[in-house]
Amino acid sequence: MPHSIAADARHETGHIFAPSGHATDQELIEILASHDGMRIERIVSHGQCSPDGFWYDQDEDEWVLLLSGAAAIAFACDESLQELKPGDYLLIPAGKRHRVAWTSPQEATVWLAIFSSQPLIATKQAEK
Repeated sequence: MPHSIAADARHETGHIFAPSGHATDQELIEILASHDGMRIERIVSHGQCSPDGFWYDQDEDEWVLLLSGAAAIAFACDESLQELKPGDYLLIPAGKRHRVAWTSPQEATVWLAIFSSQPLIATKQAEK
């Protein structure tokens, strides 16, 4: 069976909740893995949000999972607000303007975000 990783390649380990040691007045973005047209990021927020009037308008699809804390994503198309708690995930298609409305200032909000230049297809509708 063919695979893309050499048998002697080093494996990488880490802990998604490991303390980052960064100042909590800034959001932390770490790229955990990447490949052509895809990257996986760990994002740690401490009350940060998008600046007033700023909207992300990305060329990539983004799948985001909230691991801890709390947050809300606002969408420009209909001014809706999607609140997220630990375990909630969201698929944001490329070109869908959005912003981080708020993140919890009381605790670290940890996100796992996957960005892809190829369209991501939701394959299962999870129950809320």
